[in-house]
Amino acid sequence: EKSITTLEVDRHHLETTRLWVDDVDTTRAGLKPGEVLLRVEGFALTSNNITYAVFGEGMKYWDFFPADNDTGQSWGRIPVWGFADVVASQCSGVNEGDRVYGYLPMSSHLVVLPGRLDTRGWTDMSPHRSAMASAYNRYVLTTSDPVYRPDREAEQMILWPLFMTSFMIDDFVATSGLKSGSGTVVISSASSKTAIGTAHLLGRRPNTRVIGLTSVANEEFVRSLGCYHVVMTYDGLDEQLAQLITGTTSPEAIAYVDIAGNQTVTRSVHTVLGEQLNQSLIVGGTHWDATADISAGSDLPGPKPEFFFAPTLIAQRTKEWGRDEFDARVGSGWETWVEWCGSWMVIDQTQGIEDVTVAYHNLLAGAVDPRHGVVARL
Repeated sequence: EKSITTLEVDRHHLETTRLWVDDVDTTRAGLKPGEVLLRVEGFALTSNNITYAVFGEGMKYWDFFPADNDTGQSWGRIPVWGFADVVASQCSGVNEGDRVYGYLPMSSHLVVLPGRLDTRGWTDMSPHRSAMASAYNRYVLTTSDPVYRPDREAEQMILWPLFMTSFMIDDFVATSGLKSGSGTVVISSASSKTAIGTAHLLGRRPNTRVIGLTSVANEEFVRSLGCYHVVMTYDGLDEQLAQLITGTTSPEAIAYVDIAGNQTVTRSVHTVLGEQLNQSLIVGGTHWDATADISAGSDLPGPKPEFFFAPTLIAQRTKEWGRDEFDARVGSGWETWVEWCGSWMVIDQTQGIEDVTVAYHNLLAGAVDPRHGVVARL
């Protein structure tokens, strides 16, 4: 093989894509000392990836895998989570045939510069990635990954990064957004897997009520999951939200977890709930075409919306709890979650650049059934 193929998108017009081919020597001889060539075996396509694109500028997601923009164009490479195999190595300690899980571009191959090697894996020390959160630069060996199972690779690609975000939202909201760990949590884009994971975890806490906001089209599915105490639709949302606080003698704490990134929905939540809203987190942008800069949000009643960045909290909790304790807590929640998802989730396997491109456009258009998870292979 003498080239690396990548699916790129226009950073300012996400519906515009192109296939980019880099003519490079994809053998050991083509690597500099210390470098490793990964062949991207497969990756998941979820609404999480749309969030990476929507917040690509502000959160630096475009900087992980820079595109060739010598022509002055604004092309970008959306990060995805998946598995890759080491096919050539000039790095001592990283062996050809090793299989890793981590952050990847939608490409056939990726050249990395491994460092901080230990028994669990290594970190890409490429200079352009050095300023990024370490959670995104770490590659975990399947032979040492505590959650890895060969028969569950698809589930890990689709659900693991979403579950980690859900796990940290649950922890953060319960400890800072609710008073004494009790109250109500309102979650937008309730059919997304990050929202479902968050509801699944929060719903296990005592004295915590979880409300899911969704479209009329996805209402039946969201209700069928059983992880939301109440399901509301975006249509007539103000009236439904008003019923939450009508006749309440002792106001409870309410937290808002915004995964849709829809300014109209966020304004409704803030306007109706007002001062009773204790916390407002910006997590995603699944409604990317209705997303605006609401982080400024100074004119919204209630608390100012704040960006939720899971890697920072992962690092904080790992330091506080210790790596083994953190892994044990996450692992316990993961096993329960992935088994439950098996009862309703359908996995779609998509192969080849043309079909993967179609799958991306379907995801962008919101045309993917929420019951389905997409695994893509170029």
